[in-house]
Amino acid sequence: MENTFRFHSISEFHDFCNLPKPEHPLISLIDYNKVSYPVNDSELKWIQHFYSVGLKRNVNAKFNYGQQQYDFDSGVLTFVSPLQFLKIEINQDIVAEPTGWLLLIHPDFLWNSSLATKIKSYDFFQYAVNEALFLSDKEETVIVEILQSIEKEYQSNIDKFSQELIIAQIEMLLIYSERFYERQFITRKKSGHELLERFEQTLLDYFKSERPLENGIPTVRSIASELNISSNYLGTLLRLHTKQNTQQHIQNKLIEYAKLRLSSTNLSVSEIAYELGFEHPQSFNKLFKSKTNLTPLEFRQSFN
Repeated sequence: MENTFRFHSISEFHDFCNLPKPEHPLISLIDYNKVSYPVNDSELKWIQHFYSVGLKRNVNAKFNYGQQQYDFDSGVLTFVSPLQFLKIEINQDIVAEPTGWLLLIHPDFLWNSSLATKIKSYDFFQYAVNEALFLSDKEETVIVEILQSIEKEYQSNIDKFSQELIIAQIEMLLIYSERFYERQFITRKKSGHELLERFEQTLLDYFKSERPLENGIPTVRSIASELNISSNYLGTLLRLHTKQNTQQHIQNKLIEYAKLRLSSTNLSVSEIAYELGFEHPQSFNKLFKSKTNLTPLEFRQSFN
């Protein structure tokens, strides 16, 4: 990708930001106020080979949540995984004094620990960058205290307990972040319900169109893409509001539309199955019965 920077190590990122060499090669807490990018472009693009957790204030860049803009005074917490493509759009017309912290964690630091695998299960590391977490003042205080504890530990004399203590603090940081994300989903309930309505309508429009014949049953990824959000973000929203995952919702909407076709048309079960995107009618029959305890024919006959 043209004009895209690539950082293999934390030390390379420090050099790019005109910072002193990191005190630890595999973990570093950066004061965001001291970051100075050596480019004056309105857009920065890079790929990093390490995790980052950023808590930022007064940044002259636009942050969105679920493709919607929010003007929050609270801190903005973002999470980036290794090898994710990161793009930041900078507003050159805004002169601001950015503050905050940027925690960098190389995967090698987590090696041989339970967190090495567990960290990948946190949904927010899979979200798009613009699906940030907005913190209240109290929440921000909690996060900053943990970040500074991590820094204090790696700045101390390293001993056999150092890595284990830092990893425990990182895990605490992630657990609190998960709690705060759930709070955000709840406090933005109206926004969530609007997105759920769009999700339902997108599915209905899909099944009413010719697309199932061409593309088959819609996938989680394809529906999330149409809504301009990530699959994981959609899944988290659905689980929180409805206690069901995205695949279950797609299947439920499919069955709902199948019932409509079975009760209002003379199409055969096979024709309806193909119309809905199934390659084999048997697969449609199996799913329909698992959801309704009736075969499609038994459901149709119940109307006679």
